[in-house]
Amino acid sequence: MAEQVMAAIDGSTFSEGVCDYAAWASLALDAPLTFLHVNDNHRPPEERNLSGNLRAGARERLLDELAQLDEQRAKVAQEQGRLMLEAASERAIQKGGAEPGTRQRNGTLVETLEELQAEIRLLVIGKRGEMAHQDGDHLGSNLERVIRTLHRPILMVPPGFTLPKQVMLAFDGSKTTRKGVEMLAKSPLFDGIPVHVVIVGAETGDNRSQLDWALKTLRDAGHEAEGAIRAGDVEATLHAYQEAQGIDLLIMGAYGHSRIRHLLVGSTTSEMLRKSRIPVLLLR
Repeated sequence: MAEQVMAAIDGSTFSEGVCDYAAWASLALDAPLTFLHVNDNHRPPEERNLSGNLRAGARERLLDELAQLDEQRAKVAQEQGRLMLEAASERAIQKGGAEPGTRQRNGTLVETLEELQAEIRLLVIGKRGEMAHQDGDHLGSNLERVIRTLHRPILMVPPGFTLPKQVMLAFDGSKTTRKGVEMLAKSPLFDGIPVHVVIVGAETGDNRSQLDWALKTLRDAGHEAEGAIRAGDVEATLHAYQEAQGIDLLIMGAYGHSRIRHLLVGSTTSEMLRKSRIPVLLLR
């Protein structure tokens, strides 16, 4: 199957944002769109505890009742998922795209995406799922596991959609971010959208050379590109640049060799993801 934009939806407040950003990406990339809903039927062990004082017959009846309840819950969850997928498809079509595909699976989201990743060109996922804590800066555990597992670009999105008009690439000269520059140069996703390339570090000859290479690569491919080198704390400096320039989408490498390496393996990137109110495109 051709690589596609895959959007993971559930019952969380992020599903509309996932749907809208996925529809936008599908149109920009001229790639098929598929909505995915995963029913996680694993039940917490404590809900399964049965009293050892129950007589054998009572225990058997209770087990039968629990099995029937589980079957009913599974049917309800499957129907809820079907309705979510139907609503997402209708919303995407209203955005001007072709009719998307839909998939419904049982299992865990991480395992399902790992199984399907050969078909994924871009994964669109919300910052948190429906079962996650709803604090504004909380990061869903599913998202963290997906980023660690999947070797595909991942677009983490907020609840509401804003058409990207200014995007920023956090660049550190690492293999991942250089590959990211080359990928952006070839990709139609940001055609016509100015790309800001930002290095957090000292104004050195090496940093200037790296920045010049990134800007030339993007400009040679027809992109409008601006660059900056800023000293300071990575997180604070990137946030300040984002605010000053009206950036509405951040692009980062999932791993790097400098302080940005802390993304998902230390405090800096986890904080960037937690506190971000704009979409973050993570490159692997």
